[in-house]
Amino acid sequence: MDRLKAMQTFVQIAEQGSLTKAADVQGSSLPAVVRSLAALEAHLGVRLFHRTTRRISLTSEGRSYLQSAREVLAAADAADRALSLDAAEPTGQLTVTAPVLFGHMYVSPAIVRFLQRYDKMRCTVLLHDRSVNLLEEGIDVGIRISALDDSSLVAQQLGSVRRVVVASPDYLRRHGRPRHPRELLAANCVRIYPTTIGPWRFRDEGRAIAVPTQGNLEFNHIAPAVEACAAGLGFGNFFSYQVLPMVAQRRLEIVLEDFEPPPRPVSVIYPHARLLPARTRAFIDWMKQEFSGLRL
Repeated sequence: MDRLKAMQTFVQIAEQGSLTKAADVQGSSLPAVVRSLAALEAHLGVRLFHRTTRRISLTSEGRSYLQSAREVLAAADAADRALSLDAAEPTGQLTVTAPVLFGHMYVSPAIVRFLQRYDKMRCTVLLHDRSVNLLEEGIDVGIRISALDDSSLVAQQLGSVRRVVVASPDYLRRHGRPRHPRELLAANCVRIYPTTIGPWRFRDEGRAIAVPTQGNLEFNHIAPAVEACAAGLGFGNFFSYQVLPMVAQRRLEIVLEDFEPPPRPVSVIYPHARLLPARTRAFIDWMKQEFSGLRL
């Protein structure tokens, strides 16, 4: 039994004072109205109407239930209207996560523009350089730079970023520009824990290759590692967006471009859901527009 539909039928019968008129108003048949009322009375365990061959009238239980039914139907209508309004103008709280530097450089400015457009929204932005579990940590949407390996999530690609090797012009003058990744074996490499402590990955004529590296400086954060490379300490292996400002300032140069591994996807990720809230759909659409064609 559809309880809301049965309540609507009950209210129509009470307001029309007739089963036949209620059926006409609802565009239904008289037998369907009779079955709906009988099912509702059986569910409630009370008789809602006194019925004779000439007239129908509410029982005392029916009069009491009529007010409650009207309130429930009014609340359901209000909920429907609120969702319709939300679809037109997203509202509510959204929690978003992204990598620290990418979030600072690209995601946060996009969220600021999103909130300027939808000023009834509220956003909490969590920047982490770790793999965040959206479901366990109660996060609505994430921006991730990697392939998706969690089947409980949906990923929509926004763009891609390269993995590049850089060094300062001074370091390259002193030690030479490498022509092949294996030349890094004898070079000083500034490494980031745990991302680039192991072998650095390249492609050589379509084959994946791994080159072990060594160096006298390691960090657990990106920014000081980039600064160390710009100061001439050695080679560094970074995502392209992490070093683009330094490259533009000519404090760093990209090397070994012909051996770069395939670009990493930048995706907006969110839990599987048959019906996403309007605010989440609006945010995903906004980020797709903001990052359309992003190639870094």
